[in-house]
Amino acid sequence: MNYEVCEKELSEKISIMDRIQINGYKSIKSLDLDLRSINILIGANGSGKSNFLSFFEFLKNMYRRNLQEYVALRGSVESFLHKGDKETSEISTHLYFPNTNGYSFTLKSRGDSFIFTKEGLWYGNNPYVKNPIDIASLNTESGLRYATYPRADYIRGYLHALEKYHFHDTGESSPFNKESNIENDKFILYDKGQNLGAYLYNIYNENRIVYNFIVKTIQSIAPYFLDFVFRPTANNTIRLRWQGKNSSTIFGSNDLSDGTIRFIALTTLFMQPNLPQTIIIDEPELGLHPSAIAKLAGMIKSVAEKKCQVIVATQSTDLISHFEPEDIVTVDQVDGESLFKRLSSQTLSQWLEDYTIDDLWKRNIINTGQPNFE
Repeated sequence: MNYEVCEKELSEKISIMDRIQINGYKSIKSLDLDLRSINILIGANGSGKSNFLSFFEFLKNMYRRNLQEYVALRGSVESFLHKGDKETSEISTHLYFPNTNGYSFTLKSRGDSFIFTKEGLWYGNNPYVKNPIDIASLNTESGLRYATYPRADYIRGYLHALEKYHFHDTGESSPFNKESNIENDKFILYDKGQNLGAYLYNIYNENRIVYNFIVKTIQSIAPYFLDFVFRPTANNTIRLRWQGKNSSTIFGSNDLSDGTIRFIALTTLFMQPNLPQTIIIDEPELGLHPSAIAKLAGMIKSVAEKKCQVIVATQSTDLISHFEPEDIVTVDQVDGESLFKRLSSQTLSQWLEDYTIDDLWKRNIINTGQPNFE
């Protein structure tokens, strides 16, 4: 079979995912969801928003051939199957990219591990290639990392760049207060912000214009903030430090409010000079002032215009008020199953003449994604 006909595609920029199917994963019995540039998931606690986001962590660890350890450290195989192994015996997914390119797999439970019974690469409408090309080896880890087919490079590129961000921990021993290495930790922002000092220091050195925009954006919600203070040690490590406008004292990250340090991490994430293909983040609004939430919404829209896909889980009606109905996916759990529904401007057009999205949600006119949904 002539796979060289696909080589041209490898030089193309990897596109964002435009559709995802998930079956049998945690509270997600069956999901077929079209994805847009902006995807804001809103729903009550326990509705399944975090399960959806965790599936991308699941994918990342699968790509790294670390799936069995990831599963073992988070409970058991049964805890990943919808309603346990008495109800569900397998997890399957299909990731769709433009031009009908894609990747799929089926995992079946076998005692305390998963087995890849199917793993497929999809080449779109190509008459020279049979779809899917099955790379499964009936093994406990994915065959994707070592597959030699051209399409495997495309899928690997997407999964390699996946990262789910979670900036919740702001205590005394929080990741923001960790030392990071200015040489080794400067390339990407880590999932909990543990290398924020080194990453900002690199932006300061490599792209002063972007750095100045980051500082000005932080000042817009924290007027007392003057600038970061970068003092690398002899061992090339650095901590996040800053200075206020009215004092010569140098402060650490613990001297910032929870909301401010989270906003600093969010601003760095969304304004970084080399955006990732996809940004996935859980409850970014936590602890933010309404004015900071408005800034966050603006940053989300800005990166989406730059072809960076954003997937966010939130409980904030303030956040969804800044977006179009089609950007919002409501999530409800009914009889242990998560149900996802994307809103429609056409359906809500009459109401939107007089109300904002958050008004409709608060008034229960949008009756999905509600804490009292039955």
